[in-house]
Amino acid sequence: MVIVIFVLVLWYGGLFFQSFFLHRYAAHQVFTMSKTMERITFILTWIFQGSSYLSAYGYGIMHRMHHAYTDTEKDPHSPSHDANVFAMMWKTKTIYQDINTQRIAVDERFTKNVPQWKSFDSFASSRLSRVLWIGLYILFFALFVTSWWQWLLLPITFLMAPIHGVIINWFGHIYGYVNFKMKNTSKNLFRFDFLMMGEGYHNNHHKHASRANFGVKWYEIDVTYVIIKVLDAFGLIHLKPIRIKS
Repeated sequence: MVIVIFVLVLWYGGLFFQSFFLHRYAAHQVFTMSKTMERITFILTWIFQGSSYLSAYGYGIMHRMHHAYTDTEKDPHSPSHDANVFAMMWKTKTIYQDINTQRIAVDERFTKNVPQWKSFDSFASSRLSRVLWIGLYILFFALFVTSWWQWLLLPITFLMAPIHGVIINWFGHIYGYVNFKMKNTSKNLFRFDFLMMGEGYHNNHHKHASRANFGVKWYEIDVTYVIIKVLDAFGLIHLKPIRIKS
């Protein structure tokens, strides 16, 4: 049970900071936070994503490009233009790295106000950091594994963020239902998103990209948004008032 709990903590912890910090804050800026809170969140994202840490700068810009170019050849990740899930993820990785290391020119509209902490990202994204996390995961498993099948969960800890990305960027454009007919293939994966903490309401999000709550129907409970509301109530972040047009 210790191993299963550990993997679940990494799954939902990493997913929360990807959704809360990288997606809703860095890419869409649906709320604000102090510089101190932002730095704390950078560190927490690194702790929970570990070996698969993603930079807020690289992620934020790439996700804005995804919205601008959804399902076109310029989309950083689209099942419509990649032969298979592995080809899509390789393309995503390449574009992300080129953006994060500033090897390519990016339109200013995609970079505006995206948070960046260069010195921290340089360490957190380094090979040394990733290897250290992998070593810690292996050590933890070695100490607490009680059955052979638990070792099968180890690769998930190494690749947590890419797995989250595959679920939304591939399956979220192929399977599910739609609330809004749009000129793209975005779909809602679950009616209650128990697996992706609200990220699975992908069709809703493409319709209302600046909306903090990804749920639209009464049964579409966005767990990340619930946590955001609590943080806002305590004054740790400040939600922006957004008018939603039908």
